[in-house]
Amino acid sequence: MTVVTESRLPLPLLRRGKVREVYELDADHLLLVASDRVSAFDVVMREAVPRKGAVLTQLSAFWFEKLAGIVPSHFVTARTDEIIRRLPALAPHREQIRGRATLVRRTEPVPYECVVRGYLSGSAWVEYKKSGTLAGEALPAGLAESSRLEPPIFSPATKAESGHDINVTEAAMAAALGAATTTRLREASFAVYRAGRDHAAGRGIIIADTKFEFGFDRQGELRLIDEVMTPDSSRFWPADGYQPGRSQPSFDKQPLRDYLAGLRSAGKWNGEAPPPPLPEDVVTATSQRYLEAYQRITGQPLPEDA
Repeated sequence: MTVVTESRLPLPLLRRGKVREVYELDADHLLLVASDRVSAFDVVMREAVPRKGAVLTQLSAFWFEKLAGIVPSHFVTARTDEIIRRLPALAPHREQIRGRATLVRRTEPVPYECVVRGYLSGSAWVEYKKSGTLAGEALPAGLAESSRLEPPIFSPATKAESGHDINVTEAAMAAALGAATTTRLREASFAVYRAGRDHAAGRGIIIADTKFEFGFDRQGELRLIDEVMTPDSSRFWPADGYQPGRSQPSFDKQPLRDYLAGLRSAGKWNGEAPPPPLPEDVVTATSQRYLEAYQRITGQPLPEDA
């Protein structure tokens, strides 16, 4: 499969993010194209991770189809042949979109990440260790790193175009969006997380936390959008090695983060752009983590034509 660091299609470009390009098709549809770009510590690396974009796209497609009976989504298709059938002008650009493009309905995105935390990790653990709180609200005493949170916690965050998202309280979200909308978002987030958590558990994976995005379509229906329970939006831990009280190995870009963290601790990189060059073995190991996550969750290897 061709490594794609940036797609360039004969369509109006709506925006270019850290990983995806979003193209306008018509009044009702968009085309999302996931590149193989990878970022860590909020810096986009020069090197791309082979097949990463296809993993993000096809794993999201798997979830959108599996969860269709739980919550409506913006998903139409991620099948390359079907996209080209609908958009014949993309036929000469097949290699750019193969396996990594998703046709979706347009929505007006909700300006918050809907994070569900089933375990105490990441920024939540950093805050809890310091003050016993999450977004300023107290959590139970005596929790350790990676402790299970039962029931899971709805932990919204503001969206950031660059840098880290900021955890906020549900009350702050309700003040901005209204109580009724916030309740709908919380309930939809819990329903999707529980379905995903239960499926992944049967595959030997813990979904420690995950972030969802939602949007409203032209008819005012709330839809799940963007990507769903991928290694970029979630923490996937192997269940057979889970042990609270420490950080857990994960199926994502951990090899990349570990390498960069080593450079930072050795004073060889300051954590800012430009990024350091990546050894081939780090890129390969990161690609393998993404592919393993896909196979574990779906029960199938990523198709060669995806």
